[in-house]
Amino acid sequence: MMLKALAVRAQGLLDTTRAVDFLAPLLLRLYLAPIFWMAGTNKLDGFLPKESVVMWFGNPDWGLGMPFPFLMALLSAYAEVLGAIALLIGLATRWFSIPLMVTMVVAAVTVHLEHGWQRISDPMMCLFNCSGIEAAQTRLDRAKSILQEHGNYNWLTETGNFAIVNNGIEMAATFFVMLLVLFFWGAGRYLSVDYYIRRRVMGS
Repeated sequence: MMLKALAVRAQGLLDTTRAVDFLAPLLLRLYLAPIFWMAGTNKLDGFLPKESVVMWFGNPDWGLGMPFPFLMALLSAYAEVLGAIALLIGLATRWFSIPLMVTMVVAAVTVHLEHGWQRISDPMMCLFNCSGIEAAQTRLDRAKSILQEHGNYNWLTETGNFAIVNNGIEMAATFFVMLLVLFFWGAGRYLSVDYYIRRRVMGS
């Protein structure tokens, strides 16, 4: 009986934190907004997609091999740019999360999937498509050896260790999950435009 009372009390104390539950979607939005802003604006030259981006979208040999590459690049760029603004102010957050999730799925499948899971090569944590991880580690060890022998290795690593970028789906998957949370839960209370629109229109 005492254990039950303690559990109920503990749960009640935990539930009091819901008074600030708007912080979670707010921080997700603030985290994702600059990422998508940079991704989108880097695809644009003024208001139109960069020629190099269109070529990368369309080329089947060294690019993505997508049909209608100009249109796909344009849609991708503006989904990210407008999505970033929407996330920042919390406007139509659930709606904008949909094209952003689609963008993440396309990026994961067309660009990152062949490299496995990892963003950074690490043989200690390989989930799938691991064939290149050990080779990457061998190259990294060799590069470190060369730098230690012929370079100022302590200065070169003063602000961080060297790593080989594996370019797997890790970050695209992470961003997708974060967007999925926003899709289901929305922008959050108080510090979003959605909250006040909903209160005015729907009375809730």
